[in-house]
Amino acid sequence: MAERDASIRSVERAIILLRALNQLPVSTLDALHQLTSLPKPTLVRLLRTFEDLGLVARGGRPGEYRLLDGVNALNSGYHHVPRIVQVAAPLTRALTEEIKWPIAVGMLDIDAVVVRYSTIPYSPLSLLHTSINMRLSLVAHALGRAYLAFCSAEEQEMLLGVVRQSSHPEDRLAHDRGALMAVLNETRERRYALRDPRLHPVSGTIAVPVMSGQFVAAVVGLTWFSSVLSVDEVVDRYLARLQDVAKRITDQI
Repeated sequence: MAERDASIRSVERAIILLRALNQLPVSTLDALHQLTSLPKPTLVRLLRTFEDLGLVARGGRPGEYRLLDGVNALNSGYHHVPRIVQVAAPLTRALTEEIKWPIAVGMLDIDAVVVRYSTIPYSPLSLLHTSINMRLSLVAHALGRAYLAFCSAEEQEMLLGVVRQSSHPEDRLAHDRGALMAVLNETRERRYALRDPRLHPVSGTIAVPVMSGQFVAAVVGLTWFSSVLSVDEVVDRYLARLQDVAKRITDQI
């Protein structure tokens, strides 16, 4: 168990560092330390490993580092984003045109779920002009909770290790393991996720996973006005429809 925990921690640190390097064209060791809170000796070891792998090069001045094109190879074999959007777009759009409420399709991006497609342009009942590329907390938003609740235990533990590094208010539940596990267990039992109602009380979101074998390939969420429908009414009217869309996406990817 200790060896596994150490391996997970090493992966967490590597992901945290890659994310920090991606924020600036050139990063200094001091800046990386401030962004990641990782010890400088750990950063140096990881940076040397990244150099050996062709992911990072030293900058023009001592202590500077920059990402190389080699980092793009990390996702060169991954084709689910365009495929899932291609499959999900007509299915979610058709459902929105029928029930009017907007639907979003999200995918994991390091420590959050990012909206990759939305039917907002086809909905007369949306509060936003667009939600494309919005980053949603894994522990507070419905789409994030749907991912976290239905992914494998190992992936869940790794993701939580990364989210716990965040100081964003929406991620604070990650620091209360007991409360978070209660939320995720309840989500699995009822087969859908809900957003923390304290975030945006004017609306609610219900979300379900799109599975690919044992893995969560994406999440699909429907948003409604809290003043118009209760959670129970949304579940009664739309949950089965949303789950059917998720299953049809799974069948086609």
